[in-house]
Amino acid sequence: MRALAHPVRLAALERLQRHGPATATQLSPHVGATPSVTSWHLRHLAGFGLVRDAEGSTDRRERRWEAVARGFRFEVPEDEDGRSAARVLSGEIFARAAELPLRWLTETEPGLEPEWTRRAGAANTRIVISVEELAALQDKVEELVEPYVTRDAADRPDGTRGVRLLMYALPEAAEGTTDAAQ
Repeated sequence: MRALAHPVRLAALERLQRHGPATATQLSPHVGATPSVTSWHLRHLAGFGLVRDAEGSTDRRERRWEAVARGFRFEVPEDEDGRSAARVLSGEIFARAAELPLRWLTETEPGLEPEWTRRAGAANTRIVISVEELAALQDKVEELVEPYVTRDAADRPDGTRGVRLLMYALPEAAEGTTDAAQ
């Protein structure tokens, strides 16, 4: 987890997940690092099985990388080092995701067709739920979304486009304790 928490690695992985295979040189301007530094971070991600050589990539001088999956989900380990690493990674993910809605609102939304604008939106719902129910809910949401994430381009109906879904599950402090987020 600590390995993924580095901003360059997280940016490279997100870029590959969203835009498909690329070389370190192609990724470099999007991740804020030189091509050689980007290449080093990609090799590090490959060591953890998060990226790999892209299919059909044979030129080692212009090595093309691809993400192994189109997203990721991690569970917080029980040991203190693991929890600390998870907090660092969550912080990076939250920081990167925090800018997305405002950037979408100013850069993307003004050019969208009305039918897409009507379907866009945000929700902020508080639910009261047990930890087991939360786990089941997360699994159901992932199961519901999965076919849209993994389907081949040939199987998509006309008029499809990428849509970013951001989901947070932020448990509140137990009743009777202090929770600054309330």
